[in-house]
Amino acid sequence: MLVPDVDVVARLRAAGCVFAEDEARLLAAAARTPAEFEVLTARRVAGLPLEHVVGWAEFCGLRVAVDPGVFVPRRRTELMVRVAVAGARPGAVVVDLCCGSGAVGAAVADRVAGVELHAVDIDPAAVRCARRNVRVPRDGGRGLVYEGDLYAPLPASLAGRVDVVVANAPYVPTGAIGLMPPEARDHEPRVALDGGADGLDVQRRVIADAARWLAPGGRLLVETGARQAAGTVAAFARGGLRAEVVSDAELSATVVVGRLDPAV
Repeated sequence: MLVPDVDVVARLRAAGCVFAEDEARLLAAAARTPAEFEVLTARRVAGLPLEHVVGWAEFCGLRVAVDPGVFVPRRRTELMVRVAVAGARPGAVVVDLCCGSGAVGAAVADRVAGVELHAVDIDPAAVRCARRNVRVPRDGGRGLVYEGDLYAPLPASLAGRVDVVVANAPYVPTGAIGLMPPEARDHEPRVALDGGADGLDVQRRVIADAARWLAPGGRLLVETGARQAAGTVAAFARGGLRAEVVSDAELSATVVVGRLDPAV
């Protein structure tokens, strides 16, 4: 493996990379030659997300492929995986909406035996990436990725039998996009970030149609902002789901969990 020198670390630090030493080691590990190392370093110094430069992100202990132009999975989203896995039965039917790289669904399938996983994204680049990450889950499960708008491309046979829907839908208010770090603002797809005027437009659509797809007692998990949680909960109530808010201060993460009453 190539060994990064002091100059590389200094260049990364000058470019604003807080963990310059760690990033230099990752870039060196990804490069096959000194020339390639220089190319990768230059891309990172120019502001490309590290994950796009090296081609992967660590998420829930997995190495998830992340192609240029695809949303980078955040550590805070590990809370959604943790909540989804809790109580999930072996062989559960799981739908990952707005899947991006497929990281959430892949992590759930890695932790629950025999999962039947269906992942969906509207962005063709994300779908191509997710198909690299959503492989056949362990213990006889299934892993399928669809291109389309939310539930639209799912097979009709799934209606009423989904145990868990996870949705890391875009929830950044349109007016706040310009305040995001350049790595996200300039290099991740707008469709993966922009949640409309209050950030909840896509969430409302996910929640409104969930009851049709969930099995009795099934759960819908939606990542949201701490300040937006009340609006997300209100959308769950309109959608006929009982909701609770789960937070993790260490991860700065908030997930609203809605359950379809078995009597419905």
